[in-house]
Amino acid sequence: MAFSNLDRRDFLRGAGVAGGTAALAAWMPAWAQTVSPGLTTPLPIVSGTDIELRIARQTMMIDGRPSRAIGINGTVPAPLIRLREGQNVRLKVINDLDEDSSIHWHGLLVPPQFDGVPGISFPGIKPRSSFLYEFPIRQSGTYWYHSHSGMQEQLGHYGPIVIDPAGTDPIPSDREHVIVLSDHSQMSPETIFRKMKQMPGYFNYQKQTLAGLLAGKDQALKERVMWGGMRMDPTDISDVNGSTYTFLVNGHGPQDNWTALFTPGERVRLRIINASSMTTFNVRIPGLKLNIVQADGQNVRPVAVDEFQIGVAETYDAIVTPTEDRAYTLVGEAVDRSGMARATLSPRAGMAAEVPPLRKRPLATMKDMGMGGMGAMAGMDMGTSEGTMDLSKPDGGMAGMAGMDHSAMGHGVAGGAMAGMDHSAMAGMDMSGGGMKMRDFSNAPKIDKNPGVQTVAMSPVDRTGEPGQGLEDVGHRVLVYRDLVALERNPDTRAPGRALDIHLTGNMERFMWSFDGVKMSDTMEPFPFIDGERVRVTLINDTMMAHPIHLHGHFFELVTGHGDHAPRKHTVIVQPGGKVSWDLTADAVGDWAFHCHLLYHMMAGMMRVVSVRPRGEAA
Repeated sequence: MAFSNLDRRDFLRGAGVAGGTAALAAWMPAWAQTVSPGLTTPLPIVSGTDIELRIARQTMMIDGRPSRAIGINGTVPAPLIRLREGQNVRLKVINDLDEDSSIHWHGLLVPPQFDGVPGISFPGIKPRSSFLYEFPIRQSGTYWYHSHSGMQEQLGHYGPIVIDPAGTDPIPSDREHVIVLSDHSQMSPETIFRKMKQMPGYFNYQKQTLAGLLAGKDQALKERVMWGGMRMDPTDISDVNGSTYTFLVNGHGPQDNWTALFTPGERVRLRIINASSMTTFNVRIPGLKLNIVQADGQNVRPVAVDEFQIGVAETYDAIVTPTEDRAYTLVGEAVDRSGMARATLSPRAGMAAEVPPLRKRPLATMKDMGMGGMGAMAGMDMGTSEGTMDLSKPDGGMAGMAGMDHSAMGHGVAGGAMAGMDHSAMAGMDMSGGGMKMRDFSNAPKIDKNPGVQTVAMSPVDRTGEPGQGLEDVGHRVLVYRDLVALERNPDTRAPGRALDIHLTGNMERFMWSFDGVKMSDTMEPFPFIDGERVRVTLINDTMMAHPIHLHGHFFELVTGHGDHAPRKHTVIVQPGGKVSWDLTADAVGDWAFHCHLLYHMMAGMMRVVSVRPRGEAA
């Protein structure tokens, strides 16, 4: 069913009170409509020493509607590649497209020439040609593969990888299912990108309303005036969302009701992969505990939770043990609550469980603005040179804030006195009375001072003990990074020999993204490392959006207080206004991509090269 923008806004506004009456069924999103009988067709599997993969354009059906796609061997997702630790594999990739393509083996430790990033480690695969990837399998676990060319990933160019351990698997299970979460749009990725460059809040139909104010569901008037004066939109959680996306499980929409079978009492292993382009998912199965046993392909001590947040490119393995002879709904709710991916676990095909309604959308806070370390300041009156904010004035008294340049501050257009401001000026926000600056480069002198840097976090904090936006008060246990403990001792437990801070920077109003204020297209300078060195890297998020950051060719250990059993990952979410530290052993000589895994952020500049050089060689 196609929604106009007006239809969708009307629906989202009333979804909280709509109920489940038959009269409203035609107005409900796909996940809330009458379900189809269900699908139990497993993903196609390829395995062995020699594998052939053919990239081509195709049509895929989502909730009964055809959509343009790019698939591999005729499927979206691409076939499940099943390998074994210790084997060698040759993968012949044939490009039947009329454009260059590539495959990156996400999370696999491979020689740099086979990492699959055009322009960094190889030239790409030309149209109507092929490329042979060949490498040893040095690990086990759940991984995935995808294009690193243009925006093909958005069209369906992704698939799962499962690598069985050489010996006995320390995670026993009776059955397993691979769950590939993704997002898909009828709109072309080029159009999506262009619209965000023209108007960054284009896809946000969940802005605050007068009705929300009167009902006490959104920010209070005082907060709205303050955020409006700063030109910040607290509903701006996701750049692209359910207004254009359908959220998929193994290539199937919510109405398709993709179904995974079980026998009551079995230990069922779910290998969950976030292969989306722009969507952070909050995953839960109402009625079942999720025992997290692996993160990014690395075994962890089991931890029982009710829900977890999975960033783009992360993977989590969970064991569930359904004992009742009934169906359960697997929910992958978009972080901004604009829609959900949905599937069913059931003892028989054709069953379905209740699908929970979308929860209230989250709102960004002062902590998300980088003020988390300022204690009570998160709820303070913003002092001006003449006192506190005066809500009796049209601009809330913010005109009296000496030196405050509202143009640097976020999405949207504030009303009243803000409407005629010069948005191009980027001097930053200086709240003189409170001594606060939203663009104070003295907090990060290494950042390149340019219009692409809209804010610099005043007081970022480590948020690895927090569950993620919107999950703070859900009433059940949510996984946090600090819950993860490596099952085995880390391979390198040396203390770091040096430290490196990297700032995640951007201008949300212009949809510009970068590291340290520098876009990939503006520099040839890599982040330099020496083979074998141990480095403490701290990622500092100066923006109001979460970024899943991925380093190719390596794993790193999150610094979360677990010593020599720190969790090893290849991708980590850095929450808004937050920071994350990890220890890296730079043990893979070569040039490696380092980027935000939000596709359009990477395309807009948040990507650089990490260069690992042999000892004795100049960086």
